[in-house]
Amino acid sequence: MSTTESATSVAPARIASTTERGMDRDEVAVLGLPLGPESLTWRYFGDARGVLLAERAGVLQNMHPVISQALVDQSDFFANPLGRIIRSAGPIVGVVYDEPSRGTGHEVRDFHKGIKGTDVHGRRYRALDPEAYFWAHATFFEGQLATQRLLGTPISPQAEERMYRESITWWARYGMSLRPVPRTHAAFKRYWDEMLDDVLEATPVARYGVRTMAHVPSPWPVVPKALWAGARPAVARVAPWIGRVTLPPRAQELLGIRTTAADRLTLQVLATGIRTAWPALPSALRRQPRALVADQRAGVRF
Repeated sequence: MSTTESATSVAPARIASTTERGMDRDEVAVLGLPLGPESLTWRYFGDARGVLLAERAGVLQNMHPVISQALVDQSDFFANPLGRIIRSAGPIVGVVYDEPSRGTGHEVRDFHKGIKGTDVHGRRYRALDPEAYFWAHATFFEGQLATQRLLGTPISPQAEERMYRESITWWARYGMSLRPVPRTHAAFKRYWDEMLDDVLEATPVARYGVRTMAHVPSPWPVVPKALWAGARPAVARVAPWIGRVTLPPRAQELLGIRTTAADRLTLQVLATGIRTAWPALPSALRRQPRALVADQRAGVRF
């Protein structure tokens, strides 16, 4: 077989239906809603409980074949998975909470410039593929809803609609193509289901993310070795377990995850404990660090 024939035999990457997706730049002001201290996204994205579901969001992102391959080729994910998550989290939170004039969204986007290659199916990929990049954004939006549903107070349908419109403005801050963006929250929910059914895969990175980690280096070099040695066993077991038991059922199915009655009971007990204790915690502990700084700058408290 010739090289040309071999290349043309590679199946194209799958994407969700483009129906009800895409908008012009000037439509963002109409379909989106402002971000800022009065927005629901400001309230919920900085909720520190979201950190407990970081593994869940990461696994969902890494089930996208483009994101998975980019991590394999260009990242130290396998050597230091927690370090990679922590390095990424701050700037992503900053897209919502930093002053828009700072251009944090463009900075995050530009981190991915030049990341490209060929995936395991022989398909060319690039990290700034709008479809893959939007999927990562989608997991951050959906993660806010999942955090409150699982560990807080479920968000009403009306509030979800408002938050989705805010997420359109959030996405626009990256300066990426608006082609992948569902135009309404209802369209987003259809897009989400299509991604789970037709696009996501049990990639090597996703499978790695849901298994108990045998060797987990400290994510911060400044953490004393003795302290990390004591914390590491719990981190190595608990973070992947939370990721496994909180994934959407379709994602669990793709990854071959079977939760038990004991898993579900343990999650229920954990969630009840968090909901009960949360109001008594100091407000500084209830917020992610970058969100807390922005709260103080804006003179708001959650």
